[in-house]
Amino acid sequence: MKGEAKEYRGLTWNHPRGFRALDESARSWSEKGLHLGWARQSLEEFESRSIAEVCSKYDLVVLDHPHLGEAVEAGCLIPLEDWCEAHELSRLRQETIGHVFDSYFYEGKHWALPLDAATQVLACRPDLLPPSYSIDEWEAICRLSEVAPVIISLAGPHALLTFFSICLGFGEPPLSSRSGRLISRETGERAFKVMSILVDKMEASAACLNPIQILETMATSDSIACCPLVYGYVNYSVVSDAGRRAISFKNAPRFLTGNLPGSTLGGTGIGVSLQTSMTPELKSYLLWLVSLETQRGFLPHWDGQPCLRSAWLDSEVNRQWNSFYLDTAETVEHAWVRPRFPGYIKFQTEASALLRTGLLARAPASTLLPQLSTLYESYQNNRS
Repeated sequence: MKGEAKEYRGLTWNHPRGFRALDESARSWSEKGLHLGWARQSLEEFESRSIAEVCSKYDLVVLDHPHLGEAVEAGCLIPLEDWCEAHELSRLRQETIGHVFDSYFYEGKHWALPLDAATQVLACRPDLLPPSYSIDEWEAICRLSEVAPVIISLAGPHALLTFFSICLGFGEPPLSSRSGRLISRETGERAFKVMSILVDKMEASAACLNPIQILETMATSDSIACCPLVYGYVNYSVVSDAGRRAISFKNAPRFLTGNLPGSTLGGTGIGVSLQTSMTPELKSYLLWLVSLETQRGFLPHWDGQPCLRSAWLDSEVNRQWNSFYLDTAETVEHAWVRPRFPGYIKFQTEASALLRTGLLARAPASTLLPQLSTLYESYQNNRS
């Protein structure tokens, strides 16, 4: 008598981009004998919840790359090298857009299968902007805030991620100095000045909006004309229901024409928890998710956001989604990969809270930036 088939449990996040394609994939693969159910958690839980805790309860975990240090330290994930062939990994490295594949590389191995590519891009409602207004550069964004409602993303970790990306737009990657500093004083002050100008024009309550809430507000009201840095959600690029407006997504702003857009990579991968038995059926399912056919057809059809470059550049995919992918691909290609050391998530949370509180209190850069640097140094010292 045959034993009962294994039923796998997966955890994703509670937005159509995160669950619709995975739910539908589970239904279609059940006909092939793979039994899999996807549970959901909030965006806030996705950004901050312990991966070790999640892996103790689920077989497959949708995660983002900054959690890898904690996950590897806890020993709760199976590296891709243990269940993928070298040629399969090589294909993914070549075919994924930007640094998506290698963002899941840590301590000599890859710890999650890339699924979804996303980064901070510019979101706007063209009908609320002055005619023919340029929004390519940060100086223009600051001027726009004088005549139209502009918001920056500050909730949760996003105050720090916005700061990092503005620094990148000025040409300096954060956390890159051999001295271990957060950012140079000059670049930090310039980025802080941009944020201060925009925060001065915002309603204080807007600082509590996460990226989904910002985009939802833009789609359902006229209270936000532009958010220059927000994680892109393809679902908002088309009108889904009456009373909603499509949002236009463009490359992130830069300091000067010719500079690269500054943005901090997000997106998601699927980690396999250590408790999971990797069967041929499960491996086939996971590799199917990142196949060319799935990424260019199935995933976009079910509101997913692919990770393969060919899907981002595909003319039919872009026709369906108002050129969301083509209009933001340059930003994804050059997006900065965050650190993955154990403790980074906690640093990101604390630093963002410090920055958000300081901005809302109109604290000067001369006070706030040294505090951020000291906080980062304390986490660096704990690693040594």
